[in-house]
Formats: sequence, C-alpha cells, structure tokens
Amino acid sequence: MKQRFAVWAAGLCLLFSTVSAMAANHVVTVGGVGNAFSPSNLTIQAGDTVTFRNQSGFHNVVADDNSFQCSNNCASTSNPSGGAPSSSQWSQTITFSNAGEFGYYCSAHGGVGGIGMSGKIKVEGGAPPAFSIGTAVSGNWFNPAQSGHGFQLEKVNDTTVTAFWFTFDANGNQVWILGVGQIANNRIEMQAVKSRGGRFPPNFDPTQITNPPWGTLTFTFTACNAGSVAWTSTDPAFSASGTLALERATSVAGTTCP
Repeated sequence: MKQRFAVWAAGLCLLFSTVSAMAANHVVTVGGVGNAFSPSNLTIQAGDTVTFRNQSGFHNVVADDNSFQCSNNCASTSNPSGGAPSSSQWSQTITFSNAGEFGYYCSAHGGVGGIGMSGKIKVEGGAPPAFSIGTAVSGNWFNPAQSGHGFQLEKVNDTTVTAFWFTFDANGNQVWILGVGQIANNRIEMQAVKSRGGRFPPNFDPTQITNPPWGTLTFTFTACNAGSVAWTSTDPAFSASGTLALERATSVAGTTCP
C-alpha cells in the first residue's frame, strides 16, 4: 500500500511540475538604449507571465485599459499612487490569464493606442474575456457623476463601431470628438478627431468644417450596460490623458443584451 501511495505521489508531483513548466516567463526590457520597450510586441500563451525590467531612464508600464500600472510597485486600492514613473532599476511581473491583445505604454513617454513609448502583448489560448461586444453596444453612454456630456456609440457592422463624444474643452467650449474603431473582444480602439468650423443654419458652410487629429479613445466593456473609456489627446485644450467609467443611458429599439 505504501509503495502504491509513493508511486501515486510521485506521479502527482510530476503532473504539477509539468503544468508549472508549461507556464513561461517572458522579459521585456524597459528603457536602455532610447525610450522603448524591447521587445515591443510579444506573443505569449495564457497563463504565462511577463517581467518588465527597467534598465535605465524615468519610466513605468501602464495598461491601455488601466488593469495595471507598475514601476517600483503596482497601483492598487490600498496604494492608488503606485506605479508612477521611476528611474530606479525596478522589476515587476504580471500574469496574463486570458486570451486577447493587451496594449501598454510609459506614462512619461507614451500614451494609449500605441503613441510614443508603447508595446503590445498578444495572449493566445485560454478563455477570451467574459464579455464580447455585440449590437447592443449601440446607444448613449455617460458617467452619472458627470451628467451633461457623454458618448453615442453605434455598431455599424461585425467589426466596426463609431463614437461621438459630445463634451467641452478646458475653456468650456462645446466640442464634438468623433472616431471609428475596430472591435477586439470587449474593447474598441480608435483614433479620434475634433470637428470644428461649423455655424448654425442658415450660416452653415460645409467647406468650413475641419477635423484635425485629437488623440485616441479606448472603450472597454465588462457588461452590456457597463464599461469605461480611456483617452489620450495631443490637443492642448484638453487633459492629456484620463479614464472615465461609463453606464448606459439609452439603448436602440430591437437590440437586447446577451
């Protein structure tokens, strides 16, 4: 009986070590020669870990969807200021459990959507995010604590969503910010422009309308009625980056949440 138990235990240990061996750690160098992540694009398997190591320079690593922000330490509920850029030779390891594409950047030298010092991790295998964007994303979205501005989203085909942000700039001027983005599971990333030059009818002149680049918008949805938006902007009349939790305000007739 003892011999059988020993064989069973040995087999169990072998199984655990095999499972552990299947998960790999990947190293991404931060800084060093120039302001860059190396490699900046990485493909891993679900369950693998990625260790970010600051070689030199004033850097951090921030997820496009704000799921992590790390340098000397990582931001958390108990340490919301964690993850600020640092010039120390910090090292942080993050586990990627779900399939998908995860962008990240240095808040001192980059921005959401691949601007400046940024990178992307593609995770293969495993389960996709629990929520996938469907037709029901169409409608109006807002933050109840900031009622008075918000987004109108429309899913125009299987892969594409348009967004209109009816808001204000830092000086209180009404502004339309608009973009078109591609769906990736529970996320939509898009380049946005600022529409300007219009006048109220009968003085409206379509030749006066301009749409200069404004920045990026990244929508992330956790449920049919809940999500968030992260942005970066190169326009000095707006805050350079930020995030905002969103709730559904209206839905389109004929659409239903899964």
